[in-house]
Parts: sequence; C-alpha cells; structure tokens
Amino acid sequence: MNRLQAMELFVSTVREGSFSAAGRRAGLSPASVSRYVGELETQLGVQLFNRSTRHLGLTEAGKIFFQRTEQVLHGIEDAEAAALALQSAPRGTLRVHSRTLFGIKVLSPLMPRFQELYPELKVELRLSERRALLREDEFDVDFQIAAPKDPGLMQRRLLRSERILVASPDYVARMPRLREPDDLTGHNCLTYWMGPDDVVWKFMRKNKLREIVVPSSFSSNNGIILCDLAAKGHGIALLDDYTVADEIGSGRLVRLMPGFRVTNSSFDEGIYATFLQRSYLPEKIRVFVAYMAENVPRQIKRSK
Repeated sequence: MNRLQAMELFVSTVREGSFSAAGRRAGLSPASVSRYVGELETQLGVQLFNRSTRHLGLTEAGKIFFQRTEQVLHGIEDAEAAALALQSAPRGTLRVHSRTLFGIKVLSPLMPRFQELYPELKVELRLSERRALLREDEFDVDFQIAAPKDPGLMQRRLLRSERILVASPDYVARMPRLREPDDLTGHNCLTYWMGPDDVVWKFMRKNKLREIVVPSSFSSNNGIILCDLAAKGHGIALLDDYTVADEIGSGRLVRLMPGFRVTNSSFDEGIYATFLQRSYLPEKIRVFVAYMAENVPRQIKRSK
C-alpha cells in the first residue's frame, strides 16, 4: 500500500463526503478508494469511518487522524513549495476563485499577460457568487469584496471601491427625480439577492446614517444581470463602481445621488486577494498576488 496516497484519499473522502466523489477527484473508482482507506484502517488497527448505506461519518479516532493527517499533508505541500521556489520559474496549477463580475471585468483582461510571464503555470479560474472555502475547496487564491475575518487567512488589499446607484438615462428621464433616500419608494430597485428578508440599503451623508427598505420587483445574486437590466431601463441598481465604469463611460448608465455613500452591507469595501496562512508561501501564489496588486488598480483606472 502507498501510505501517502492512502492518507491523501482518506482526507479527500472526508472533504468530499463520499468514496465516489474522492475517486472522481483522484481518477480512481469508489472501490479503489474504499480499498485504500480499508488498508489504512487495517494498518492503524482502528476504524476511521462509520459506514452505512446513506451516511459516511468519522469515528472519534477518524476525527483525530483527519486533523493530524491534514497537518502532515500541508507540511508536505509547504516542503514542495519551498523546493519549487528554487526553480527559475513557478510551475504547476494555480486554482483561483472570484466573484463573477470582478472575474469578468477585471481578472480576465489581465490573464493573457500573466500567462505570457509564467508560461509553465496553469491557471484555473472559477467564478461564483459565494465565498470560497480555500482549504475545503482546494483554491489557492480567492478574491473577496470585504476583508476576511478568518485568522487562518492572509490578505492583500488590491484596491478600495464603493457601491453606487445607477440607472439608464431613459429611466431617469421618465421617472420622478431622486434627491433623498425616501424618494426610492416611487422607484423600482434591482436588488442583489442576499436572502428572503427585506432588502435594506444604507445611506450615509455628513456622518448621518439612514436605512431604507427598498421596493424591488426583481432580485438576483448575479451583478452582471443587474447591470444589464439597469442599462435596459428596468430600474435602479446598486453596484460596485469599477463594475459599471464602462457603462457610465459609454453613457448607458448614469450615477444617481452622488452626494450619498450607499451600501447594502459595509461602507468599508475593497477587493482583497486572500490565501491560506502557511509557513512558506508557494511561489505561484506569491507571483500571482504580486502581479494582481500591481495591475488591478491600472485595469480599474483604464476602464473608468
């Protein structure tokens, strides 16, 4: 038995929740994964999983072994990263996660030049509207809108941003003028879906905070859809300034109520590159984050 492979498959089974899912990730059959784990249990002399037809759960010994094995595997990754750093150029696979709109508007235009600089580094960029779990989802870098609170994560802020209200010139021309937050009651708001509760937008001016429950006939968890509908005259959207810079520059959207700071979460916004805290930062992560820190602000400035 390859003990290291068995440990890797055991950890993958815990993370993925089944032998089948772990097998798909490793390119093995579920039976092969189960056999490796079974041989590991035999060698240890303890049962790691409580098996049933519907559930695969860790035993007490399995929980302890999982925690320690994860640490061992991360130590091996760090050792490999330290050795690879001695090479002339980073190589391997870099797994990156980003919010959809930031990934399309900002990251995508920057990727060709990055891959020219590091041709031996394969990049996997995945976009979604959720916050990635770096360790569990096996991402190297996640781009987040707010600073992460997890003490196990490192972060680098790439830029400051703010959320702004936008609508099409046609919508502005045909609807009542918008001067104060309360005027939103006479408008249609295109809102970002954050759950079943009422949508609240926060307004700040001269250190005075107002919170308004806004009327909305449409919500989505995708900023591209909200931007598109706003540009087509369907209502007012609250979006990050850099994501609508092209539309404002072309006249498809205009900014509303510029005298107010507006948000649906926190006023302290920005884009953060986040990655796991470890004893040795892999070279592929270091060069990628450094490249983005240098070029993301330039990309934003070009689009404004």
